[in-house]
Amino acid sequence: MVGVVSPGSGVLPPYDDSVDPIPQPERQPDWWHRDHPTFTALTGFFTGLVFVILVPGLFAAILNWVFEYHTAEDLFPLVLVTLVVPIGLLASRRSRRFGVYMVIGMVTTLLVVAGVSALVLWYLFQFQG
Repeated sequence: MVGVVSPGSGVLPPYDDSVDPIPQPERQPDWWHRDHPTFTALTGFFTGLVFVILVPGLFAAILNWVFEYHTAEDLFPLVLVTLVVPIGLLASRRSRRFGVYMVIGMVTTLLVVAGVSALVLWYLFQFQG
């Protein structure tokens, strides 16, 4: 806190120099987030990828932490309720583009996982056993 001396009236009340007296405008998103045509596509695709990988795993871990194994196994199909998120994104006009790319990321991830799993199983049965 510093006191300011005024030429006409003496000492003015102290002011807090940690507060900026001039309000700064709120920072707008960079051009990449605002205008770049691939930003929504990339973020939607990778959100779908992460959604498919993390949500079932976290759901299973939380169920195993809270319930016994048999009960957690019976409750696991409830993970399908999380599909409300991409469906809601597709339903809303404002987020439809993001939702489409999220679903593309989810489907692509599922296809890659299924394809690699099938290839590994074929190899194991063909050459290992």
